[in-house]
Amino acid sequence: MYPPKFDYHRANSVSEAVSLLSQNGEAKVIAGGHSLLPVMKLRLSDPGVLVDIGRIPELKGITETGQGFRIGALTAHAAGAADNRLPHVLTDAAGLIGDPQVRNRGTVGGNLAHADPASDLPAVFTALGATFNLEGPNGQRQVSAEEFFIDLFMTDLQQSEILTSVDVPAQGAGTVSAYAKLSNAATRYALLGAAVVLTMDGGTCSSARVAVGSLTPKPVRLPSVEAALVGSSADEQSLAAAAANAGNDLGDNLIGDIHASAEYRRKIAPVYVKRALMKAVSRAG
Repeated sequence: MYPPKFDYHRANSVSEAVSLLSQNGEAKVIAGGHSLLPVMKLRLSDPGVLVDIGRIPELKGITETGQGFRIGALTAHAAGAADNRLPHVLTDAAGLIGDPQVRNRGTVGGNLAHADPASDLPAVFTALGATFNLEGPNGQRQVSAEEFFIDLFMTDLQQSEILTSVDVPAQGAGTVSAYAKLSNAATRYALLGAAVVLTMDGGTCSSARVAVGSLTPKPVRLPSVEAALVGSSADEQSLAAAAANAGNDLGDNLIGDIHASAEYRRKIAPVYVKRALMKAVSRAG
């Protein structure tokens, strides 16, 4: 199926892209195109105007900032998967996205702005406590990952704004992380994804951030699991006991479809949270 007709503009800078978006009220940004073009072909989106930001150099790459890392919105998933400076939870997830073609063409910013609940990165950046940098007609602003994702395919991006980069805080001494995923065998989308970031002090967990995706319309933190982890030993029994609390924080608005029912996802959530926890702890030696 062909997409509806549209006008095409290529922006050479962020400011030019913002200007083009402001001049065309229903315009959409396109970079890798993996998210937008399929929904246009299905007639679920008809923006009329596409603004291509794919060749803006300032939006590409991963740089150290002193407080952590800044990941440009046009950075390909493959680059994130291959960068061993980044937290393991992020390289784990980036390496599990789609296939090699998708990982080399798809962009971090496009994935996050689309906010597909079956994506891997929203839960990962939520667990990492990342900050999203946005730019629009009213200037620049920052939004935490937890505030950025609002609902199914809905984010805090305002009209004519662009997600330019993501700031990932530095990982302190003793911090370990991991991502575990139940994949759709055909598409590699997540039926469930669990992201964990732990700080270990000897054999004891001193802090924890745990988030899951693909269970609910937006990624959710699991405070019951986090509370059970803090102060506990990192043995398998303690991790399993903490993971068993996952269902306490999921609420009732769970996703169910032909691939996995809501009830199945709820029951399997503790299994994948435990797997992510054990993988992270194994990295602490």
